[in-house]
Amino acid sequence: MNEACSQPIDSAAAARLIEPLTDLVIRAGEAILAVNRAAMRIDGKQDGSPVTEADLAADRVIGEGLARIAPEIPSLSEERAHLARLPYRGSFFLVDPLDGTKEFVAGRNEFTVNLALVSAGRPLLGLVGAPALGLVWRGLVGRGAERLTLAGTEIKSVEPIHTRPCPPPGQPWTVAVSRSHGDSRTEGFIARRPKAVRAELGSAIKFAKVAEGAVDIYPRLGPTSEWDVAAGHAVVTAAGGKVTDSGGAELCFGLGREDFRVPEFIAWGDPAAATF
Repeated sequence: MNEACSQPIDSAAAARLIEPLTDLVIRAGEAILAVNRAAMRIDGKQDGSPVTEADLAADRVIGEGLARIAPEIPSLSEERAHLARLPYRGSFFLVDPLDGTKEFVAGRNEFTVNLALVSAGRPLLGLVGAPALGLVWRGLVGRGAERLTLAGTEIKSVEPIHTRPCPPPGQPWTVAVSRSHGDSRTEGFIARRPKAVRAELGSAIKFAKVAEGAVDIYPRLGPTSEWDVAAGHAVVTAAGGKVTDSGGAELCFGLGREDFRVPEFIAWGDPAAATF
């Protein structure tokens, strides 16, 4: 990998990358869907998580595409994390070529391609593609967010999206929870806020549902990885929401945390509802 950019990329430069990056996410999704799940090879990583032919196929598409589209910007992918040269103090791409591999292996459709552009430690631009659902969510912080509906690899519609106000205390609210991962701290967070309606979802689709106003809050108070979070973080923020840790602090990316861990986060659709 190249050294990180010496200067963070600005919003105008990031805006010029949206369309080529969208095409890249769509093509990576196409590569995933081309893999036969019934016959594919599944290997285990050191952390026990699975990696498949589809993960690697999507990573190849994205890695080659980023090298062509923006060769001056370094990238960090889950599947190539061993090549990382930390810290990334300027701008860099943060990639999860197949988020929700367990969902994919189980035959469900809630898996995503996550691609973020991080600038000065903060996600600036994010794309979350759900190829089996024919959807892409994308957002540029300060310029808004959109949901794209696909027919194959063709974009059929583009709709602006925005987060929604959280219901008043004591009223029903909707919380996104993982279909495959749970932890006691997240359960405690939900228990302290009565009348929760749970939306069980896989992968970064949970961020997308917050961004489009279908879900109020997505708490994950157990550890996950930077590439699982950055793209959704940017989309939620661009759509009017906020992503913090449990104490209200901002998250930082690419600065050298051990194993690229994010210890915890909460995605709030309504920043005014963020209470700790």
